[in-house]
Amino acid sequence: MYTTLVIIEIIIAVLLILVILMQNSKGGGLSAGFGGGNIGTVFGVRRASDFLSQATTYLAASFIVIALVVNLFFLPGKGKTQESVIQTGKSTTLPAPEIPVQTQPQQTKP
Repeated sequence: MYTTLVIIEIIIAVLLILVILMQNSKGGGLSAGFGGGNIGTVFGVRRASDFLSQATTYLAASFIVIALVVNLFFLPGKGKTQESVIQTGKSTTLPAPEIPVQTQPQQTKP
């Protein structure tokens, strides 16, 4: 179930990206590069903008809902609890570091 929801989430994310890029911005945007410039001839200019804005709303809402459902109910590893060292209260002691013994270099007589 987790894998299925993640795959659906990825598909919705890609569709959301495409729908947002298809919308007309004030400067033309990327809609002309993806064929969005001709979408007005199919639906009509007003209906195309309504369709794209509603599609954006529905895709964004479904993206958020599925993300919340996956995180609340299907997140793997949710049942495993692991306590940290601080939570257990055990004190860990490290051995004292050894100071290296330094020896004087031997001098050779000339």
